[in-house]
Amino acid sequence: MRPLVIAHRGASWDEPENTLPAFRRAIDVGADYVELDVHATKDGRLVVVHDRPRPTRAYPTLEEVLELTAGRIGVMLELKHPYLYRRYDIVPRTLELVDDDAVILSFEPGALRTVRRLRPDLRTLQHVGFGVSLRRAAGAWGVGFSNERVTPRAVARAQAAGFATTVFTVNEAPRMLELASLGVSGIFTDRPDLALRTLARP
Repeated sequence: MRPLVIAHRGASWDEPENTLPAFRRAIDVGADYVELDVHATKDGRLVVVHDRPRPTRAYPTLEEVLELTAGRIGVMLELKHPYLYRRYDIVPRTLELVDDDAVILSFEPGALRTVRRLRPDLRTLQHVGFGVSLRRAAGAWGVGFSNERVTPRAVARAQAAGFATTVFTVNEAPRMLELASLGVSGIFTDRPDLALRTLARP
């Protein structure tokens, strides 16, 4: 079985990242999931953007993105620095909007513990490395490794511990095939069309 193809911030090779066109493109090419980043604006709106939102910019709201993707593609939502937005209740408000098939990601183990407490039905994915170990990922459905840092041994250890394994962000076909040979569960990519073509090879 091939790894899941996860469109990183949408099909962001072809369209601006974290935009409705990028998510539409990911749907059109047949990606399994889109990954998107959730922040709060200064007035408390939940918006989809990678870096902290600027007052002068317009961003899609989380509601708009979820309306676009509903029933058409899986969704993986990354909670970006949720501790910065505690006064806006970003974690529970996000959880109120997503369905049971969503996957919630974060670099922050505490945020994912909150997710599992509030919505134990949801899968969580803990990014590891950058100071977060497999041990701190306990309770998560899966782990995410940086493509630049992951090793076959790390993947094997995570698999032996029962985690789904994902790698971000991979845009070269030979590397996609290499990771598939290690049995990773999913590959985050800016180029979901390339990934689907590559991973379909016999």
